Amino acid sequence: MNQALTIESAIRERLAALEPVALDLVDESHLHAGHAGARSGGRHYRLSIESARFTGRRLMERHRLIYAALGDLMQHDIHALSITARAPGDADPV
Repeated sequence: MNQALTIESAIRERLAALEPVALDLVDESHLHAGHAGARSGGRHYRLSIESARFTGRRLMERHRLIYAALGDLMQHDIHALSITARAPGDADPV
C-alpha cells in the first residue's frame, strides 16, 4: 500500500475525534521535492477542517486541538501542515 495513503488515513482517523462536518486534506509533498523534510520522509499537507468543537476558540486554540489529535504523526510522518480551521458559521478566510 502507498505510504502516503496510509498516513492520510491515519490523519483522517485521528481528526475524526474533532467531529468535523467538513474535512479536506491535500498532499502537497510533490511541491516540496528536495526539501529537507521531504528527504527525511515527512509529508506536506494542506488541511481545511470545519468543526463545532472550534466554536468560541481562537485560531491558536483550534490549531492546538488539531496538533493534539494528530499526536506523534506531527513528529515523523507530517513535516508541514497548512491549516484552515473553521467553526460552522464562520466567515470564509480572506
